[in-house]
Amino acid sequence: MNILIIGAGGREHAFAWKIKQSNLCDKIFIAPGNTGTALFGTNLSIGITEFEKLAAAAIKNNIDLLLVGPEEPLVKGITDYFKANQLTKHITIIGPSKHAAQLEGSKAFAKDFMSRHGIPTAAYREFTANDFVEGIAYLEQHSFPVVLKADGLAAGKGVLICDSILEARAEFELMLLRSKFGEAGKKVVVEDFLQGIEVSVFVLTDGVDYLLLPEAKDYKRIGKGDTGLNTGGMGAVSPVPIMTEALKQKIINKVIEPTIKGLQKDKLDYKGFLFIGLMIDKDEPMVIEYNCRMGDPETEVVLPRLKNDVMQLLLATSNSTLKNHTIETDDRSTVGIVAVSGGYPEAYTKGIVINGLDSYDLPESLLFHAGTLQKENTIITNGGRVLVAVSFGENIKEAVEQSDYLLQQVNFEDMKYRDDIGYEFIKN
Repeated sequence: MNILIIGAGGREHAFAWKIKQSNLCDKIFIAPGNTGTALFGTNLSIGITEFEKLAAAAIKNNIDLLLVGPEEPLVKGITDYFKANQLTKHITIIGPSKHAAQLEGSKAFAKDFMSRHGIPTAAYREFTANDFVEGIAYLEQHSFPVVLKADGLAAGKGVLICDSILEARAEFELMLLRSKFGEAGKKVVVEDFLQGIEVSVFVLTDGVDYLLLPEAKDYKRIGKGDTGLNTGGMGAVSPVPIMTEALKQKIINKVIEPTIKGLQKDKLDYKGFLFIGLMIDKDEPMVIEYNCRMGDPETEVVLPRLKNDVMQLLLATSNSTLKNHTIETDDRSTVGIVAVSGGYPEAYTKGIVINGLDSYDLPESLLFHAGTLQKENTIITNGGRVLVAVSFGENIKEAVEQSDYLLQQVNFEDMKYRDDIGYEFIKN
């Protein structure tokens, strides 16, 4: 089979690496891809929302399966577009319909879904500019901290935790009246702040049945000890030590199965990955958010632990035969550490030469490319998140040390990374 992967990050490099191992894979194409994905297939210079060009490329390259990495194409309807085209409707698509993708595309849509289907989540209200005054009054009566969420996609920056009424009022006004997040912030969801440990749970579903993949925990803050600005993700660990069998069963009963049943009741066309962001407090799961795809950098630590032929699972998703499969998992820990450009997540410089990419030999480690570009015979930085070092270990501490060692072999000017990923699970 010929596969087209949409995306350009570490997640897509990890998928290309994993899919290439399958006997069902003939050729892989990645649009637009990066230097790492080019090791496993052919990169295509097409943007992730250029649907017409993507469809033309799929036809030209006899694509059998389309795997959508990031959320934006799904929220904008790439699945519907391919299904409506007579020349591409035969292609297997891993990703929900435009309507179903609103579980990520609209915070209000997701909250309403959870409320109707009895899925535990933080209490909330939603507001627009038309009821701005009512929203301010609501905030003034609210306990703090409080969470403000832009309803739409805001490149991972649309969630704000406010510690005081002054901060909350200011941000609320910036979002609703001054277009801080543009169209994404025309509606704002105000919700209770949840405390606990965040866990990312991943489900592969054909809309009726599902398989539970290895869980992960990612680290969003730029600084050591989870300090500083939010980022797209500075690292991840899998498995998460707090995930006991009892907790896992509670998540299945209270969150996953009601979610899958909700998809069916609401007639949401969903064939693909569902990422459920959870807050665990006193062994009780609460849903923070849904994502309609795999996470990044979580994918880079989840896929290496997956022993299954991923192509078999993707085809079973398409054929509605997931119930005939079980997940096989490597028991070891994996830890991913993200190397970023200096200045990220704010202004940073691109085009910096990366050294040492061919000089290391670590059999228990993988190096996934996130923001890289090949210019002639040189590989340069092409994003804020540049590389993801992933290592196996008998425990998180061992895997952290191995990934840290790997990043010591690779360097570019002003490279930054956190050396404390998984810190709360490592005993002194």
